[in-house]
Amino acid sequence: MEPDTLPVRVDKSHLITIGERLYAESVELVRELVNNAYDADATEVHVAIGDAEIRVQDNGLGMDLEGLREYFTIGTADKRQHPKSPRFGRPRIGQFGIGKFATLSAYERFTVWTQHGGFAAEVVFDKTEWERAGDRWDLPLRVLPPEPARCDGTTVSLSRLYRRFDPSEVERRLLESVPVRAPDFAVFLNGRRVVGQRLPGHRIPFLEGTAFGPVHGEIVIVPAHLASATDLGIEIKVKHVTVRRELFGMQSWGREAARIRGEVHADFLPVTADRSGFVQDRDEYRAFLEVMDRVVVEVRRALGHLSDRKERQKSRQAVREAFRRIQLALARNPELSPFGPVPYAQTTGSLGGSGFVREERAEREGGREGATDAAAAGSSPSAVNGVRSVPPPQRRQRRPRVRRLTPNAVVQRVSLGQAGVTCCLDHFGPDGKEAFSEGTTIYVNRDHPLYVRNSRRRETHTLHVARLLTQEISMMKDPRSPRQAFERQSKLLRDAFGR
Repeated sequence: MEPDTLPVRVDKSHLITIGERLYAESVELVRELVNNAYDADATEVHVAIGDAEIRVQDNGLGMDLEGLREYFTIGTADKRQHPKSPRFGRPRIGQFGIGKFATLSAYERFTVWTQHGGFAAEVVFDKTEWERAGDRWDLPLRVLPPEPARCDGTTVSLSRLYRRFDPSEVERRLLESVPVRAPDFAVFLNGRRVVGQRLPGHRIPFLEGTAFGPVHGEIVIVPAHLASATDLGIEIKVKHVTVRRELFGMQSWGREAARIRGEVHADFLPVTADRSGFVQDRDEYRAFLEVMDRVVVEVRRALGHLSDRKERQKSRQAVREAFRRIQLALARNPELSPFGPVPYAQTTGSLGGSGFVREERAEREGGREGATDAAAAGSSPSAVNGVRSVPPPQRRQRRPRVRRLTPNAVVQRVSLGQAGVTCCLDHFGPDGKEAFSEGTTIYVNRDHPLYVRNSRRRETHTLHVARLLTQEISMMKDPRSPRQAFERQSKLLRDAFGR
């Protein structure tokens, strides 16, 4: 009579083979052990990397006999049935329970010592002995007397290593795949705490809800000098563990994409078995992408604002330097100044901004000067036939207001001789005039192709702005012909940059 059932058998060697395919790098075994300590409510984990041994020791809850059975059970449902840790309520990271077997390609033996309350035990997993035992899957267990001097917790020692482990590579992987920033949790590697680097830059925190749970995190736009093509993208973390990095379409931004760093947390995302990606044909993943589309729009807006602010700073420096040189040139050539003589005292040395007055400050000071003049006029009344008469108050002349076309215009005012000249760098379109004047206000078009090209380098930027300023200043002198205006401009530029 033929049997009506068939036994399911698993070859021991397949367990190691499956593990090797699930975990491409042997360093994953350290990550697995540290995350197990996090799930066990440890507050400290100490990792020691040596040439012949790796030791991972934690002060978590430890394990009793039943806990050890669960520990050596592949695919146990305990963490799925109890997704939160008992002491701190942490979202538990481990899922499959295969990591300890998966990395036997890197070492031959590991020893587990654990203590929980009045129970202590040691289990030795020797790869050679285990394979020699044939169909037996049992491991030697030694129940030990508890050690009062040691707190509850678990220590795992990995020995007979086949491969060497670089501590710097282990640290990098721990930073990526272990919740090192979680509260009440600290990881130490060879005696030094593993702390995530806090990048400088403009920070964009966000928190959005979905039908499956919250999506939160922080994006950092680092300064341009810290931009790097290494580790591009935003870390996507599930239960504090980085699953992968993603650019979310930012690769089309060119070099600016290298300035984007940060992390996003979405614990509801379904993770593939090897933890290297997500199950993308699920509603959870689609809801996550909708949130990130909105976040990327905000990042793009902030990046544009920061880039424009940097450009305004560069433009302001170019205008200040151009005005400084023009002041020196006008002091040497007073006959070319439409503002009266420019004294050397006004332009000697590095101005340090003393010759420059912001538009708002200039208007305030102009008001005070007008009031002082009126008071002086009132204090010197004229007398006609012995009758004192007070002249009528004079209306203070308003300074010409600068026409601002955009909120990002760069406005710089400087005193030249007896007048104040204002330079306004603004956006007038690529087909607009290169420069033009209204009264003593000189407008420079930041969209003009020549300006765009020359603004890429500091030296050419300053020279280009000075050329446009001297062009308009020469025209303010009422030249007899364009030739005369051109000769005046040429002389000012030569004296401004030629000495």
